[in-house]
Amino acid sequence: MFGELLRTRRFAPLFWCQFLSAFNDNFVRNMLAMLILFRFGGPQAGTLITLAVGIFIFPSIFLSALAGQIADARDKAEVARTLKFAEIFVQMVAAAGLWLASLPLLYAALFGLGVIATLFGPVKYGILPDHLKRHELVAGNALVEAATFLAILFGLIAGALAAKQNLSPLAITFQLMTIAIACFVTSFLIPPTGAASPDLPIDANLFASTLALMRELRRSAFLWRAGLALSWFWLTGAVAISLVPVAVRHATGAGIEAEAAVSALFALGIGTGCLTAAWIAAGRIRLKPVPIAALGMAFFLVMLGFATGGFAEKSTDLGLFGFLTSPKGLAISLGVVGLAAAGGLFTVPLFAAVQALSPIERRARTIAGVNVLNAVFMVAGTLITALLQSRLFGASEALLLAVLGFCNIAAAAYVQARILPLVRHADT
Repeated sequence: MFGELLRTRRFAPLFWCQFLSAFNDNFVRNMLAMLILFRFGGPQAGTLITLAVGIFIFPSIFLSALAGQIADARDKAEVARTLKFAEIFVQMVAAAGLWLASLPLLYAALFGLGVIATLFGPVKYGILPDHLKRHELVAGNALVEAATFLAILFGLIAGALAAKQNLSPLAITFQLMTIAIACFVTSFLIPPTGAASPDLPIDANLFASTLALMRELRRSAFLWRAGLALSWFWLTGAVAISLVPVAVRHATGAGIEAEAAVSALFALGIGTGCLTAAWIAAGRIRLKPVPIAALGMAFFLVMLGFATGGFAEKSTDLGLFGFLTSPKGLAISLGVVGLAAAGGLFTVPLFAAVQALSPIERRARTIAGVNVLNAVFMVAGTLITALLQSRLFGASEALLLAVLGFCNIAAAAYVQARILPLVRHADT
């Protein structure tokens, strides 16, 4: 089914469009993170990186309702083309930030990419049930998620190399613009969908429309609870991605090559988990593995906490080979891959169930409502984490990883007790 989907126009253009867009997002994000960690670091590097994650996510809180309305009221393929055109100009700001090594410009570009990602989310996921058959949904979601995190892998590595200045600013600028233009071109190949609700009025009052969106989502017990579970996954991912690079740096003295390898392991792990979820599903939407996956995330987070705790900060950069061949480096690598794979196994079937059980005329707005929950959880998680990392509390990254792991045990219990009983035999 994977090969068939990747050869068909009803899926392939969207696949490549979102792949290239995710690459650009993560190139800019990791370039900013590596500049903070290795060039503008200081004692507050962890807080600044965590806040960068929050800046990218923040637009989802107040723009998701608008994004859902636009995606339901307009042809989703047309909306995708408009957004990918706007992304070209945001990448120009990112290129200027790289040329000038300007954190404010890079933060501004990151915010702009967050706005576009928010508006694109209901299109990207809402269009899948329009073009795919029900038995293809899990495979389609798995490919989208796996490709997204493969794009994250390449974007993170490219961003790390750019921060280290292995490539000239001119070369990186050319790369940024080439990928942005290619993303725009692929959006023209996405087949039209028509408007799901052509008479839907667009509410410009962002606060009121967001509240209305959340009230509508709460009318379905399954969609609301599944949205909460998915939001916990994204909180876990956002916090872990912000904590792990700093924890690894403090524990082992890892250099930028080792940090890029850790990012690569995250991406490869979640891609593996997504594809495994599709293999287990065998054309169905099965939720029984979801609480087991949450327990897996709990185990590997605690493992990472212990692997990175109790070490003095190193004064020299540990190379990639030294990191991967050290006992602690191996433990960290295993923890990162296991955490990411469990995350992929957690999110793919749950999100496919949300897509399948959403009303057709409200599907994009349902996904937008889930995105609002995701954003609230992620922003709250990153802000609380940044506060706990600050001088006021001084909690170490290793301790926070372990605490987050224990919290995932409660998330597993929630899915088992509150979500699975709502779906007959946990298999739709």
